[in-house]
Amino acid sequence: MSASRRSGTTDELGPDEPEAGGAELLAALLDGMDAALCAFDADGVVTHWNREAERILGWTAAEAVGRRGLSGWAVRTADAGEVEGRLLSAMDAPGRQVHEFALVTKDGGRVLVRMQSASVRGAEGKPAGVYCAFSEVHAQIDLERSIALSEALFENASWGVVLVDADLRPAVVNEHAARALGLGRTAVLGRPLADLLGQGVEELESALAHVLAEGAPPAPAELWVSVRAGGGREDGFERRCWRSGFLRLASPLAEEPVPLGVGWLFQDVTEAKLTEQEASQLRFRSQQLHRAARAAAECEDPMESATVQLDFALAGFADHALVDVVAGEDPVRLVRAAATPAGAPGPCLPVAMAGIPLRYPEGHPAPQCVERAGSVRASAGAASPERVREWAAARQWPQDTVHALCAVLRSRGRTLGVVTFLRGPGRGPFERADAAYAESVAARVAVALDLAGVLGG
Repeated sequence: MSASRRSGTTDELGPDEPEAGGAELLAALLDGMDAALCAFDADGVVTHWNREAERILGWTAAEAVGRRGLSGWAVRTADAGEVEGRLLSAMDAPGRQVHEFALVTKDGGRVLVRMQSASVRGAEGKPAGVYCAFSEVHAQIDLERSIALSEALFENASWGVVLVDADLRPAVVNEHAARALGLGRTAVLGRPLADLLGQGVEELESALAHVLAEGAPPAPAELWVSVRAGGGREDGFERRCWRSGFLRLASPLAEEPVPLGVGWLFQDVTEAKLTEQEASQLRFRSQQLHRAARAAAECEDPMESATVQLDFALAGFADHALVDVVAGEDPVRLVRAAATPAGAPGPCLPVAMAGIPLRYPEGHPAPQCVERAGSVRASAGAASPERVREWAAARQWPQDTVHALCAVLRSRGRTLGVVTFLRGPGRGPFERADAAYAESVAARVAVALDLAGVLGG
């Protein structure tokens, strides 16, 4: 335990008449400190020595307290004059002074320490001694590195850093994360994640809760979330992919680990993921076109060859396909030639319509496609289920249709008709890349239909 002189200059370092138990309280406080602490009176005599000082140097409080200076035991004799002079000079200096020098351990070793010293004033305000707090330099450097790392992460990191409390609310946010969330750093603090993110917030909250309960996952996770576009406006969201790492934060001061929250680090990898997805999709569609061509080449009936092409094209692309051929050009009249079942997905089969034109309303995508000789996209958007069904019924499409893409059928410089691909609510709207794929399929289907017409099929 720490010890102190109970007479002489010790009285100058404390109250003139300490309360009962004051010495024991002081000893307990000194022994509970994480830093080593020693004190000297005005004559350079050691008056205090705590447990951490004993741990670092090996000298007990009983061995240290009462010695004059550090020479010959805690400091080499050759260095003692300089060391003691620097320490005692703090009595006449304002504020704290910081020194680094080597101390001697009880077993003869040397320890490089960083020491802060400051003056102790007596009852009359005159210097009465010096107190010194010190720690091993490597431990101090480790602490400074940790602090510097924390400050750098929350100021200059090139990825998002968010400290989430135990209630799953942001407590500290760095500049990069605030920009990714589309809000200011202070505007993010204390708000539920559901206020900051749209789609994907449930997965994020589940990941954070898991880390609080079980600890950090072994590898980063890629989370797709939607953030408000345009700095938090309510008019839209954009989807982003964040590669996220999680760390459970526990208090170092508690006897048992008490979770303080979760450190969430993330990096936006949206562009890389989209490029990867596009490359994978392109490979799959190229394989489908190749397989369709091989299967179609084995068909004796050109119409069967056309429907086989569509069956391969539908995989991973659309739920339904309709083939309409031109029966008249002014105005455009279309006749259904082949279709997939209107209910559950099934193969595309020829349709016997006896040449009766379809009664498409004005502005229907299929006649527009024929007139323009180019692809046309249509979508019901975010309408209610009833409005979606009405929208699909008005266009003579299956009732679960939400998105449509029409591609023109052309062969030998002639427009033969249009193929329409339909998607239900489980798929997203058709994109530009989808139109390019549909046009590739349509070119192959058109050749087969042209051949069927030449052969009289």
